[in-house]
Amino acid sequence: MMPELIDIKSLKLNEIEDLIVSFGEPKYRAKQVFKWLHKGVHGFDEMTDISKNLRERLLQNCYISSAVIEKKLKSRYDDTIKYLFKLIDGEYVEAVLMSYHHGWSMCISSQVGCKMGCTFCATGRGGFVRNLTASEMLSQITEAQLDNNIRISNIVLMGMGEPLDNFDNVIRFLELLSDKDGVCIGQRHVSVSTCGIVDRINQLAEMKPQFTLSVSLHAPNDDIRSLTMPINNRWGVDTLLAACKKYAASTGRRVSYEYALISGVNDSDECALELASKLRGSLSHVNLIPVNNVEESGCMPPSKQRIAAFQKILCDRGVTATVRRTLGSDINASCGQLRRKSLDT
Repeated sequence: MMPELIDIKSLKLNEIEDLIVSFGEPKYRAKQVFKWLHKGVHGFDEMTDISKNLRERLLQNCYISSAVIEKKLKSRYDDTIKYLFKLIDGEYVEAVLMSYHHGWSMCISSQVGCKMGCTFCATGRGGFVRNLTASEMLSQITEAQLDNNIRISNIVLMGMGEPLDNFDNVIRFLELLSDKDGVCIGQRHVSVSTCGIVDRINQLAEMKPQFTLSVSLHAPNDDIRSLTMPINNRWGVDTLLAACKKYAASTGRRVSYEYALISGVNDSDECALELASKLRGSLSHVNLIPVNNVEESGCMPPSKQRIAAFQKILCDRGVTATVRRTLGSDINASCGQLRRKSLDT
């Protein structure tokens, strides 16, 4: 039986060192290989400062994970670019590149599809296929940097999938991402989104990471949240908020609560008042998001006046709340819709 090839781009530097030494090569070669991988090379033959013999050994034992640009949509209104990437097994994921005053930010995917079943999300409608490897998450970034000749400075794991459902691969990805010899994006420039997997949030609190935990809350109570988010039937709002406050206390990092405003569902004054009462005094920030108009969901965004009123209630009661700026509105920049269309054709 042929040995399974090693996903070398998912390896940390010390692991590549062990591999290189096992080939009978000097340890310092590992850093050269590591740097090439994080520059986004697609083949070992592109590693021009290592010997042909080592390149051949790597080719025999390893593979370089890829995320090939299958489709690219660029907004006419801003510099937002939406990517559809094709992975090595033919599956597809999406990512969005956005320009802000502080630099380039990228929202990447952590899974092919999603298990969570939130009713307002396009990704879950395609079902769950598999987790992404650390290298496949990294490849979304390296491909976008090469495609635009830029350096990305901020990463958001808020694309397709639930990052905390792919916990080990996401943690490995974050370790690779922050390595000074690699892409070198520190955790304080990373936001990890979750729909509320409480046991993983508690685990993170013990690990004391320095990324921003971004929680998809979307409702102030169980009655409303359970209508759109099945995860709430396992961990209710109060249990989730308790875990988030523990995370904030442990890490010293404020928790960002994502709140997708859905007209007639969770956008009333009563909802705002209840949310304010539960978050007041906590290390938190509320990011209000007019819900995306996804086909078949039946969810519609509220009016600008209703959004402003909701925000005012929170701010008047000491809860920091902002309304997310809409980017790439003409290219459906929210994730999940491009992949669905690719599967339908």
